[in-house]
This record gives sequence, C-alpha cells and structure tokens, in this order.
Amino acid sequence: MAPREVAAAFWDALYARDWPRVRSFFGPESIYYDVPTTPAAAARGPESIEARLRLALAGLSEYSHGDSRVVAEGDLVVTEHEEHWGWPTGEKVTLPFVSIQRVVDGVIVLWRDYWDLNTLMAAAPPGWQESMAAGDLSWVFDATGLV
Repeated sequence: MAPREVAAAFWDALYARDWPRVRSFFGPESIYYDVPTTPAAAARGPESIEARLRLALAGLSEYSHGDSRVVAEGDLVVTEHEEHWGWPTGEKVTLPFVSIQRVVDGVIVLWRDYWDLNTLMAAAPPGWQESMAAGDLSWVFDATGLV
C-alpha cells in the first residue's frame, strides 16, 4: 500500500480501537509521540505504542474521527483532523490535530501528533490527568535526539 493508504487504514483501526490491528502498522523501531508532551514521553515499538494509546483512549465512552484533510508526498502523510472524545462522566471535547506520519515499506516508522494540551485538560473530568500519571507508564521511551 502507498503511504497515504497505510495512514487511512491505520486511522480506521485506531478509531475502532482494534488494538491488534493498530499494532500491525508499527515495527520494533517505530516511534510515536505527542508533541505537547515532548519526545521524552514517546513510545517505541508496537506494544509500547498500543500501551500509550490505551492509557488515554481505553476509558473513553466516545472516541471518533471528525473531518480530515490529507496531504501525502513521498513517505510523509500529513492529516489535519479532529477527534471527538467523551468520558463516561459526560464531559466531551473536540480536539483539533495535525498528525505527521512517516511510512516506509508499509510501516509507520514515525508518528507525531500536534494538538493543544490546554484544550484537552480544560474538558477532561476532574482527576483524569492524575489517573493518566498513575497508569501503566512502562511504555515511556525518551526519543529526544531521534526525532
């Protein structure tokens, strides 16, 4: 598949929270990080990337993909999109994202998400941030200097 097709298939798997399929898009050296939290809080490899995603997403009662625009050139795919998050306690937020993925031989080798941390924190239920910090952080990989 072309990089653009890989990215599209990945988004389908992620919004379905199909964790085995999500893992299949990454190799052992693949890196994912949220730019607002810095490369020091990256995840590396399929299992760690899944754990990183599950930490924030598994407890949501709503998680869906909104409007998106995609630009692809060579091995880079840029997706400007929005995510709709909802918690079981009733809080909801729409998060604007720009995601940049480098896809080599069908594998996402680098994925960076650009979004506003304040938008998320202002909408999240009380205690949510603390629950993230108290969760499984075994996935944390310092990718500083690698990305």
